[in-house]
Amino acid sequence: MNRAAAIRTSLRILRRTLLVLVAIPLLYFVALVVLGLIPANWGWREADRGVTVFVNTNGVHTGIGMPLVNELMDWRPYVPAEHLRVPARGNYIIVGYGHRDFYLNTPSWAELSLATAFNAATGLGSTLVHVDHLQDPREGSEQKAITLTAEEYRRLVDYIRPRFQLDAQGRTIPVPGRGYNSNDAFYEANGGYSAIMTCNEWTGRALRAAGVRMGLWTPIEQSVMWRLP
Repeated sequence: MNRAAAIRTSLRILRRTLLVLVAIPLLYFVALVVLGLIPANWGWREADRGVTVFVNTNGVHTGIGMPLVNELMDWRPYVPAEHLRVPARGNYIIVGYGHRDFYLNTPSWAELSLATAFNAATGLGSTLVHVDHLQDPREGSEQKAITLTAEEYRRLVDYIRPRFQLDAQGRTIPVPGRGYNSNDAFYEANGGYSAIMTCNEWTGRALRAAGVRMGLWTPIEQSVMWRLP
C-alpha cells in the first residue's frame, strides 16, 4: 500500500470512528426521550388509601422511601440501627442503588475519574444499596409522595428486598464506616450497573414492578420524577 492509499484508509477509519462516537450518545438521548415518554402501567391511578411511599431525588440520584415497619414489611432486620454511625433512626427509610465507586469515591462531580465513569457506563464493578433513615418525611421539592395499595406495596418490596446481598447467616452486609452522615449506611448489593441500568432506571424498574405508571426506560432522574402525580 502506497502512502496516499494509507492516508486515505486512515482518514476513512477516523471518519467512521468519529461517526460512531457521535452516533452512540445521540442514539442514547433519543432512546432516553422516546422510552421515557412511553409509559408502562398506563392505567395506574394513585390509591385513595394505603401505604405512603416517597420518591426522593438529589438532582442526580433517585431513591424510594418506605415505612421502616408496617403490617406488610419490617425492614429492621435488613437495616438494623447498629449499622448506623449513631444508632438512632426514624420511621422511614430511603433506599437507593448505585455503582460502588460512584457511591464511595465520587462525593461530587469534581471527584469523578475517567476510570470510574468508564467502569460504571460499561458495567464493570460492583453495586451497593444506600439507605437513609428519616423521621416523618414530607413532600417537597426533593421528594414526591404517592399512595400505593397493599398489593402494589408488596410488589415494590418484592423488587427491592432481593437487591440486598446476604451473608451465610441471611444477614445484610454493611460497608463499615462509609455512610455520608450519621443516619445512613451502604450495603453490598446484588445486580449490575451500566449506562442502561443506572440508579434511576433501578428506581423506575421498582416503581414499574409495583404497577406505578412510569416510562419504559428511566436512566436519568428527570425521567423518573416528571411522571409522578
